[in-house]
Amino acid sequence: MPSYQFYQVDVFTDHAFGGNPLAVFPDAAGLSTEQMQRIAREMNLSETTFVFPPDDAAADFKVRIFTPEAELPFAGHPVVGTHWTLAHLGRVTLHTPVTTVRFELGVGVRAAALHVENGQVTRVVMDHQRPAFPITATEDQTARLARALHLAPDAVLETGWPVQVVSTGVPQLFAPVRSLAEVQGLSPRQQDGAALSAVLAEIDPVHHCDDCVMVLALETVDPAAVVHTRLFAPGIGIPEDPATGSASGGLGAYLVEHGIIPATPPTTHFVSEQGLEMGRPRRISIEVDGTPGAISMVRVGGSVVPLIEGTLAW
Repeated sequence: MPSYQFYQVDVFTDHAFGGNPLAVFPDAAGLSTEQMQRIAREMNLSETTFVFPPDDAAADFKVRIFTPEAELPFAGHPVVGTHWTLAHLGRVTLHTPVTTVRFELGVGVRAAALHVENGQVTRVVMDHQRPAFPITATEDQTARLARALHLAPDAVLETGWPVQVVSTGVPQLFAPVRSLAEVQGLSPRQQDGAALSAVLAEIDPVHHCDDCVMVLALETVDPAAVVHTRLFAPGIGIPEDPATGSASGGLGAYLVEHGIIPATPPTTHFVSEQGLEMGRPRRISIEVDGTPGAISMVRVGGSVVPLIEGTLAW
């Protein structure tokens, strides 16, 4: 009977039952793609990661990421949570104040900085790719996207900011909304999933915006945050995600590129909030190097809390 140890952690939070839960299988050798997909479906979290020895000599580990429905080439909270878990298990030699670790992912090798105090990782900050802004939605597409989300089209159009695909590893769609109340009032149950998938596919025929949309408002609940977000990804089995590290990189690039948040070179630092409507509040720190038209790097970071250890056997 095969058996595999796993660890469940909460990512982008400093307390249990906050942030975004993640299951990590640190010794996944021997598992097939089909088995990993079945395990991710059984775990029923937004993502589950599986760790292997790297194929690329530039990497320390190879990590594969699965939602309940599909494998992802890149995602934020799984990378942050897996880095932390491997360090917690003693798989990484830690050096104070910062230790760099590299993962082999579907988008190539990416680095993360493990911030270390008293021999423990207190925060993980991961590199994204240089941002690209390949697609901007038309006014008609924006109106149909708003209606699919159960918003009035003016709630998005009146912001004066574009609905745009941004990629810092995977292409995702960002939709500004004029008020915090309208963002808080959204419900996955009220949304038209078929219409949402259709407009995402029309805006981005190749990648379908990674089948997700992040809505944002500049009003926040936490005074320490500068942007309030929610992310919906029903096309990959995630009605709503409480904390999305990959989209947070694109979010940072979007806000700086359009001057919505003023750039403070060399690095603009700010905090976003997400997950409050799900009862899983989280804060994500975002760093953007450069200025509009010349963004060179985006980084996303946060804390991790361990929650569950177990063995899966069948």
